[in-house]
Amino acid sequence: MDFDSFTGDIQANAWNVFGVEVYEDGVLTHTYGDTKESLHDIYSATKGILSIAVGVASDEGLFDIDKSILHYLPKDKVRKIAPEQKALFEKITIRRLLSMSVIDIPFSAEGESFIDFALNVKISNPDERAFNYNNINAYLVGVALTEALGTDLGRFIEMRIFKPLGITHFEYDRCPEGYFYGASGTKLTVNELSKLGLLLYNNGVYEGQRILSEKYIDEATSIQQMNREGGYGYFLWKYLDGFSINGKWGQKCYVLPQRKLMISFLSHMEENSKMLKDSMEKHILRFEVRKIVNLSV
Repeated sequence: MDFDSFTGDIQANAWNVFGVEVYEDGVLTHTYGDTKESLHDIYSATKGILSIAVGVASDEGLFDIDKSILHYLPKDKVRKIAPEQKALFEKITIRRLLSMSVIDIPFSAEGESFIDFALNVKISNPDERAFNYNNINAYLVGVALTEALGTDLGRFIEMRIFKPLGITHFEYDRCPEGYFYGASGTKLTVNELSKLGLLLYNNGVYEGQRILSEKYIDEATSIQQMNREGGYGYFLWKYLDGFSINGKWGQKCYVLPQRKLMISFLSHMEENSKMLKDSMEKHILRFEVRKIVNLSV
């Protein structure tokens, strides 16, 4: 690992990277920038938090991911949709939404009621499985989980996930109807993002306390739906022999248990986030070196 060359690339290219942490065998060994003070938007990495919340609830028998999304959504909303539309959505399970495997759903909801918007999306074939990444899936799962719990999901996350992880510095968004917006809108520090990664790295245990079952983590981080990036689990992305929590403009937590390695960083790079990833793979994972060696054999 050449951490200095990685941070050297950040500085030489003036990449807008706020902070970086590297953990080896679960121990913080390298840091760069501001990792503990400033909050930054993690965008779709919020979906990773929602996945953990789903796991906590399902572990306790409070949420069944094999039930239809309509089983949990507010009854007054379900009653309003047309019979033919209801028949389509009856076939869509929470598991399908977690794995982004429902076709025709647009990226985001609009209007004063995101629920009404989502439930009126025309789905041509609910049985067809294909990777279709969007924010509506995560939003609906968050609403369904709120209704299943009978309590505010944001508060549940604060008490059941953030508090035991020691995450005290955060912000999150809500939709126009007041539900926790599980698709995006959360702000954390780099170190707090790392704590979420460490929970998954340690198979659901953090500082001796079990928060999430190993069974759920195995499912959530396995390939549930293939895509061109290498596979998707439950709001988590497959990455090499591990997985990652991803935001759209360079908000990352790469979790690689087999390599005993975890890398977290927050940045805002609308154009060069791939270059940041390439530098991380070259200098921290030595990814390009291995490829050159393999080609010479």
